[in-house]
Amino acid sequence: MSRFWRPGSERPQPSSLSVLEDDEPGFLPFSTLASNSSYGYGGLERHRQRLPVFKYRTAILYLLETHATTIIVGETGSGKTTQIPQYLKEAGWADGGRVVVCTQPRRLAVQTVASRVAEEMDVKLGEEVGYTIRFEDLTKSAVTRIKFLTDGVLLREMMDDPLLSKYSVVMVDEAHERSLSTDMLLGLLKKIQRRRPELRLIISSATIEAKSIAAFFNQSKKKLPASRDFGPSREPAILSVEGRGYDVQIHFLEEPVSNYLQAAVSTVLDIHNQEPMGDVLVFLTGQDDIDAAVQMLTDEAQNLAAHRSGLLVLPLYAGLSRAEQELVFSPTPRGKRKVVIATNIAETSLTLEGMVYVVDSGFSKQRFYNPITDIESLVVAPISKASARQRAGRAGRVRPGKCFRLYTEEYFESEMPLEGIPEMQRSNLVSCVIQLKALGIDNILGFDWLASPSPEGMIRALEVLYSLGILDEDSKLTSPTGFQVAEMPLDPMLSRMIISGSQFGCSEEMIIIAAFLSLQSIWVIGRGTQKELDEAKQGFAVAEGDHITYLNVYKGFLLSGKSSQWCHKNLINYQAMKKVLEIREQLHKLVQRLGLVLKSCGQDTQVVRKAITSGFFAHACRLESSSHGGMYKTIRTSQEVYIHPSSVLFRVTPKWVVYHSLVSTDCQYMRNVIAVDSSWFTELAPHFFQI
Repeated sequence: MSRFWRPGSERPQPSSLSVLEDDEPGFLPFSTLASNSSYGYGGLERHRQRLPVFKYRTAILYLLETHATTIIVGETGSGKTTQIPQYLKEAGWADGGRVVVCTQPRRLAVQTVASRVAEEMDVKLGEEVGYTIRFEDLTKSAVTRIKFLTDGVLLREMMDDPLLSKYSVVMVDEAHERSLSTDMLLGLLKKIQRRRPELRLIISSATIEAKSIAAFFNQSKKKLPASRDFGPSREPAILSVEGRGYDVQIHFLEEPVSNYLQAAVSTVLDIHNQEPMGDVLVFLTGQDDIDAAVQMLTDEAQNLAAHRSGLLVLPLYAGLSRAEQELVFSPTPRGKRKVVIATNIAETSLTLEGMVYVVDSGFSKQRFYNPITDIESLVVAPISKASARQRAGRAGRVRPGKCFRLYTEEYFESEMPLEGIPEMQRSNLVSCVIQLKALGIDNILGFDWLASPSPEGMIRALEVLYSLGILDEDSKLTSPTGFQVAEMPLDPMLSRMIISGSQFGCSEEMIIIAAFLSLQSIWVIGRGTQKELDEAKQGFAVAEGDHITYLNVYKGFLLSGKSSQWCHKNLINYQAMKKVLEIREQLHKLVQRLGLVLKSCGQDTQVVRKAITSGFFAHACRLESSSHGGMYKTIRTSQEVYIHPSSVLFRVTPKWVVYHSLVSTDCQYMRNVIAVDSSWFTELAPHFFQI
């Protein structure tokens, strides 16, 4: 067991462990999903009035009336996300056909918050209150008055309506997460405000970012034309929403641990054996860690004899089905202790009822892109102090809580960074550049960024878009290809592949492949052994590679009458296949709207592979050595890469391949790989390859 110093016992000597009272404001309990409909209307109304944000209602509405931009600082659970849009509607900001819109960085948060607000307003979700995420629109244009969406979807809406003219108030929630889309959105909203001084912005953020965001939006020193120099103040207002909650005791480890996963499981079991009843929230890095921890705790609970253990262990990450997500939000049965093992999705975007104990591993998965090698890695990296405070704050909702940090106090004080690196400075900027170009912003380097992107990242993005024929020599969008790619809510390489499919007469196949590649995985991981999963895949596998294998899975699914039993038998995730059908349907409509030819090539897999190559030629690799599963080198950067074990080509090692994405673990693995002919490179991309 990891040794913690417990309050009330003698302080260990010598030690780097301490307990401090968390100086963050506390909060009241609050739940996000419709599982709490037991309140009844009066109960819900009382519950709304007990939220910390309620006593600031008048102040918020006054600041909104008098200031163009209002920054609201309040920890998760203060009720700001669900209540402020309702206050705005009650105050008339959604009258006369106008709409109040609220953005979230994550899809899961969009869905759960919209469900909650619809329930509180006693309306059907998708009518007066609706939401839009990529490939899913649950709104009615003439009816919806409060709309929740991801930042990325709002950016896409700007392509049709650059001034967001139907929105009276745009609320950007969780701005401190500094996602790529959030930073772009804030820069664009600042531009829109100059043209639409009546547009109101509410930016909700944790404490650390508020001052820098206020300075960014302060336009009071800029002189507007005389005709516009009236209306709301252009100096942003900052309002802090204090929560009245409970103290959280922070426990640090005495000594660092070598395995945070094992330490997290041991700490949960110690809490269960030694602490009073109350739910536990554990922060781990990703699906693999979470599944492993759930398995370890479930096995442990069975060893203790299920009836005695009382542990209810549930995972929470973005890839879960809706039904599995809802289990997390439902009330804990009597006599049970719920243990939710989550990614940092539970850090800010969602509020979980009843959490009394938090176990913080001190790590999260973060995306880091190296523009020189063109490798984007999902890296397990230490979190920042800001994140650590957010995590601890989840414990003090229903009663005084405890946060167990699986690192030392000395590490927290002297080594942990104050705040995280904005995504803008560690991401591939290709999609970002193309969206700005599509919005008519040609001088991207002169764009008003909250945090400047790296010059190398920018140059790499321009190079990729130029090589794909999306930008011309003057760095403007080409016509029609550039404009068509900008319209598609996909990675530009996938969009280019679909356009090539139209030219090669296999656009139907390209749309299906793009739908599969938009999901993390269609296979059921964790049920049955690896051998059974490999055998299930073999039933569909072909020597050409993963993309053609997906076409076989799709045909099989349609032939089975879209049967869930068929999916179960073949270890395929039925929900994922339903999603593939939905995405295919959406892309079908979009391709028709763009005037591209929709055609199937039947059994001709060569044209399918050629069309894929014309989108992904920059991801070409040559086999260097056949031993140990085959070592390849990328043509562009001579990086050593290997075929991922999940690929159907893992043991086949063709001479030339093109991959969809690279993942970094102990080495670089290619995911979704297809075998190609080297002569296609000079045929399809003569500007990129020479013999």
